[in-house]
Amino acid sequence: MGLPPSVANGTNRIGIVIQMLAGSAGFKSKGISTFPFSIYMGIAALLGSLIGAQIAVDIKGETFNKVLSFVMIAVVLIIVFKPKINAKQLLERTTGKHLWISCFAFFIFGIYGGFINAGLGFILILFLHYFNHLSLVKSNATKAVIITIYMTGALVVFILNDKIDWCMGLIMAIGTSLGGWFASRFSVAKGDGFIKIFLVVIVSFMAVKLWFF
Repeated sequence: MGLPPSVANGTNRIGIVIQMLAGSAGFKSKGISTFPFSIYMGIAALLGSLIGAQIAVDIKGETFNKVLSFVMIAVVLIIVFKPKINAKQLLERTTGKHLWISCFAFFIFGIYGGFINAGLGFILILFLHYFNHLSLVKSNATKAVIITIYMTGALVVFILNDKIDWCMGLIMAIGTSLGGWFASRFSVAKGDGFIKIFLVVIVSFMAVKLWFF
């Protein structure tokens, strides 16, 4: 759309915040919640995102796309080859040492999220699913709450540094909010199997696009 990289980075945060708010509301309307765990992780990620957003700098787009492509491929491999977890037969690990380890991990995730955020949503889902033993549906719902919290902090940093195109950002927010609401409710209805297939297809597409186009 012709925006300078730093302004594009900041403007994108408006759509993400509104999308995640709508997604969180959609999951909540279906009775899917991991409160207060999601709030704890959101606060940890928020602290990291303030650091990441503050040190956000312009990097070469081509180089970044190549690196991100490798990340996407790694995500696909994890999704496909990681042993399947039946969340119904395993206890969710959201307290004790798992809570503290998760807080540290989400602080680190928050730094990257505040910096540029690209592809992080997939990583959050995988971490919540394989480390905390949340179902993919619950992982997705928890991710939405966490991103809403830390992305709001990052957005404030970009606003204070005048890195926002409000007109374009609000137009984006209309589309992302509608998508977030309908997709969150749809994913609850379809369950984990659908989400796994969807992740593999979309992440694979992103990896190819980033590498070749």
